[in-house]
Amino acid sequence: MPSLSEETGDRKTMLMPGDTIGIVGGGQLGRMMALSARYMGFKVGVLDPTPNCPTAQVADFQVTAEYDDVTAIRELAVRSDVLTYEFENVNADAIDEVRGLAAAPQGTDLLRVTQDRVNEKQFINDHGTPTAPWKAVNNFEELDAALDDIHYPAVLKTRSGGYDGHGQTVLRSDADLEKIRARSDRGGGFPPSILEGFVDFAFEASILVCGNGKDYVTFPIVRNEHRNNILHMTIAPAEVSEHVAREAHELAIRLAKGFELAGTLAIELFITPDDRVIVNELAPRPHNSGHYTIEACSFDQFDAHIRGIAGWPLSQPKLLSPAVMVNVLGQHVEPTRALIGEHPEWNVHDYGKAEVRHDRKMGHITVLTDDTARTVAELEATGCWDDLKEA
Repeated sequence: MPSLSEETGDRKTMLMPGDTIGIVGGGQLGRMMALSARYMGFKVGVLDPTPNCPTAQVADFQVTAEYDDVTAIRELAVRSDVLTYEFENVNADAIDEVRGLAAAPQGTDLLRVTQDRVNEKQFINDHGTPTAPWKAVNNFEELDAALDDIHYPAVLKTRSGGYDGHGQTVLRSDADLEKIRARSDRGGGFPPSILEGFVDFAFEASILVCGNGKDYVTFPIVRNEHRNNILHMTIAPAEVSEHVAREAHELAIRLAKGFELAGTLAIELFITPDDRVIVNELAPRPHNSGHYTIEACSFDQFDAHIRGIAGWPLSQPKLLSPAVMVNVLGQHVEPTRALIGEHPEWNVHDYGKAEVRHDRKMGHITVLTDDTARTVAELEATGCWDDLKEA
């Protein structure tokens, strides 16, 4: 087993093939991390409450327990050389407790920042990067004061938890505010929250930055299209000015250095009509919008993540082909499977989830192309995603 620092649990040497990577979380991101790790010769364990979860299907072993089960996290650490995670809502204290048993190259500062939207916004601003205007709010008096500064429209979000639009409420008028008050009166309470002003953006984008704790590289900036608060499609690369591409790269490197990043960090962006780049959110892991990298880049976001946490060197990834990635939600499984035989250009990814549910991410399709606009039109013309068409 590679040596660990007695003081911090940080790894002193690089991981080598045959060492074990423990992943907290067994969904599709963990599955794709595990596949990359296996290609590099690492063994893989996973902690997840669902037996034979997507990651376990390609891993060496599974610890079947809840994510906050400290005993289970300790078991995973004992059987691993390095711990990583596929989502933000990991018990940071539990990770700290086992850092003498297995290295945690990503650290827990990254978790604690990205688990709390106020901490996240403050970190981003402290590193010279703009966000939407925001205020921390813990009660209705603070919310009223924040609205006086930020004005309608605004978005009220819980400080922690929430994904794909959960834990968020758009406030456009006093009528929307009264709905929040009524919900609180019915026992919903007022959880610690953040109020964010609306950004007048031309489109949403994202950029991936990867590091090994000292060196950092970025993938191209991409354009994202959301439907019902869920990522629908990613177009790579985004058609942006040199200024926007440079600013996105520079802010990504600034934030990565601030975290002394090991692994992959996804940065969700707003691009304004006047070419300003504003950070929306951070994800301390590989990201849905980076799935195109599997086919389209010289190495993908999961390879970069594994190399980063293993302490391996990183080279600047190259975009080998423009690409379009589209999510396959539960309602899209049957129609897309029915058309696989007609589309040799589709790179089909299935996540191995046992239960198909409406709006659940079940897989994705990536198409390499010389004309992303044409490819977007061709994908939409199949009718597989008609339920997501905007009114």
